[in-house]
Amino acid sequence: MSTDTSKVAETDKSTLATVKNLWPYMWPSDRPDLKLRVLYAAVFLILAKLVTAIVPFFFKYATDALDGLDQEIAWLPLALTTPIMLVVGFNVARIVMTGLNQLRDALFARVGQHAVRQLADRTFVHMHKLSLRFHLARRTGGLSRIIERGTKGIEIIVRFTILNTLPTILEFALYAVIFAVYFGWTYVAVIAVTVWAYSWFTIRASDWRIQIRRDMNESDTDANSKAIDSLLNYETVKYFSNEEMESRRFDASMARYERAATRTWTSLGWLNFGQTLIFSVGMLACMIMSALAVQRGEQTIGDFVLINMFLMQLSVPLNFIGFVYREIRQGLTDIEAMFDLLDVPPEVVDKPQAPKLKVQDACIKFENVDFRYESDRPILKGVSFAVPAGKTVAIVGPSGAGKSTISRLLFRFYDIQKGAITIDDQDLRDVQQESLRKMIGMVPQDTVLFNDTIAYNIRYGRMDATEEEVIEAANRAQIGDFIKRLPQGFDTPVGERGLKLSGGEKQRVAIARTLLKAPPILILDEATSALDTQTEMEIKTALDIVSENRTTVVIAHRLSTVIDADEIIVLEDGMIAERGCHDVLLKQDGLYAAMWNRQLEASEAEQLLRAAQEADERGLVVRHPPIEPAE
Repeated sequence: MSTDTSKVAETDKSTLATVKNLWPYMWPSDRPDLKLRVLYAAVFLILAKLVTAIVPFFFKYATDALDGLDQEIAWLPLALTTPIMLVVGFNVARIVMTGLNQLRDALFARVGQHAVRQLADRTFVHMHKLSLRFHLARRTGGLSRIIERGTKGIEIIVRFTILNTLPTILEFALYAVIFAVYFGWTYVAVIAVTVWAYSWFTIRASDWRIQIRRDMNESDTDANSKAIDSLLNYETVKYFSNEEMESRRFDASMARYERAATRTWTSLGWLNFGQTLIFSVGMLACMIMSALAVQRGEQTIGDFVLINMFLMQLSVPLNFIGFVYREIRQGLTDIEAMFDLLDVPPEVVDKPQAPKLKVQDACIKFENVDFRYESDRPILKGVSFAVPAGKTVAIVGPSGAGKSTISRLLFRFYDIQKGAITIDDQDLRDVQQESLRKMIGMVPQDTVLFNDTIAYNIRYGRMDATEEEVIEAANRAQIGDFIKRLPQGFDTPVGERGLKLSGGEKQRVAIARTLLKAPPILILDEATSALDTQTEMEIKTALDIVSENRTTVVIAHRLSTVIDADEIIVLEDGMIAERGCHDVLLKQDGLYAAMWNRQLEASEAEQLLRAAQEADERGLVVRHPPIEPAE
C-alpha cells in the first residue's frame, strides 16, 4: 500500500513540475497580445456557458405551451412566448452557443500554436547545445519522436488548462444553483454524488492508464529508432543481406507496441463503460424523482423535459472533465520526456561574460593536456605541442592513439581535465564557443551533407555568400567543372547524407564550403583516408589550396599526405612518441619509419595490382597454357 502511495506522490510531483515548466508558454510574459487573446477567449467561453444554461428553458416552455399550459415568462417579451417562437428561440440559442465556442477556438488558436513553436524551438536549440557525448549515446530517431509527441501534447494542455478547467467548474456551480432554486436540494445532492463518483472513477482509471501509455510511448520510440537507424544504413543492410534480421528487430519492437496499444484501447473501453454506468445511475435517480413529481402534479411535463435537458447537458462537461483529465495527464506524459531532455545540462558551457576569441596570428598550443572520455579510460596523457602561425602540423599514429580527439578538443566539444589549449594565448575555456568555432574550418573523413542541393551545402560555410562566391569556391575546390556537367548544376540534390555523390565529390563539396568560410585555422581530419589513391592525390591538390597561408592541423592515416608538413607528431597510447619532419623521422627508424615502410609496401602492391589489371584489360598479358604432367 505504501508503495502505491509513494508512486502516486511521485506522479503528482512530476505532474506539478511539468505544469510549472509549461506555465510560461501558457501565459507568455513577452506577448501581451496573446494574453489579451486568452482573456477574450475566456470571456466568450463564459458567455457560451451562460447561453448553454438558458437553452433548456426554451425547451421546457415550448413543451408546456404545446401541452396547453399558459405560462408567463418574465424575462421574455410576450410576443416570444408562443410555442413556435420558443422553438425558434431554442435553436437560436444553440446557434449562439456554438458561435461563441467557435469564436473562442479561433481566438485561442494563435496562443496554442505560439506555445508549440516556442517550446519546440527551445528544445531544438537545447539539443544543439548538448555535448557530443550525449548525441553519440542517443538515437536520432528516438529524439525526433520525443519532440514530435511533445509538441502535439503542448497545445492540448495549454488549451484545456487555460480555457476549460475553470469555466467547467463555473458550469457545475451554475447548474447546482438552478436545480436548487427550481427543484430542491435533493436533486443537487444526487447530482453532486454522481459528479463526485464520476470524477473519482475517472481520475483513478486515468492514473492507471498513464503507465500503460508510457509503455506504449517507449515501444513506439524504440520501433521508430530502429526503423530510422536501419534506413540510414540502407547500404550496410544490403551489403550483409540482413533485411530479414532488420525486419525481425523492427517487428519485435512493433509487437511490444501492439501489446501496449491494445492495453491502451482496452483500458479506455473500461473507462468509458464505467463513466457511462455511473452517470446513467445518477440520471436514472433524477428522472424517477421527476416522473413521480409529475404524477403527483408537483411538476409539469416541461419540468420533466427541463431536468432531462439539463442532465444531458451536464453529461457534456462531465464527459469533458474526464476527457480533459485524460488528455492532460497523457499530454503531460508525452511532454515529460521533452522536459527531461530540456533538463539535461550542457556539458560544455561558456563562462559568464566570456569574451569572443580574437585571432591575429592563429597560433595553437597544447600545454600538458590530459583528457579522458570516461574516468577509467585516459586518451591523452601530458600532450604538449604548438602549431605556429601559418604552419602545418600533422598528427599521425596507430588507431586509438588519440588523433581525432585532438580535433574534437580544438572545437571544444569536450573540456580537458588537465593542462590548457590556447589560440593566440587565449584559453579555449575562457572564450565564447561560437566565436571559437567560427575561426576553425573542418574537412572531416566522412563528410555528411544535408539532404538539399549542392549550392546549399557549399553555402553552408557562409550562408550570406553570393552565388558568384559559391561558384568561385567550387572552382577552387576543383569541383566546378563536375557541377556544370550536371543537368541541374548547382541545384542538383545530393540525397540523404549526400549519398548521391561519390566519396571524392563529397570531399570536394566539404573543401568548397570550408573555402567559403575562409577560417584562419584549418583541421583536416583524415580527409583522404577513405578515398582511392588517384582520388586522394586530386583531393590533396585541393587541400593544399585551402590550407595555403592558414594554420593547419592534419590528422592523417595515410602518411603520404603529410610528408610536406612542417612538423609531424607521432602519437602512441595518448602520448607523443616522436616528432619532427618526414626525413628526420625516417632517419630515427622508429614508430614512424615502421608505419611508413608498411604503407609503402601496401602502396607498391596496390600499384602492381593496378598495373596488372590495366595490362590485362589491354590484352598485354600472355597467358601460357598449363603444363601437362609428365607421363
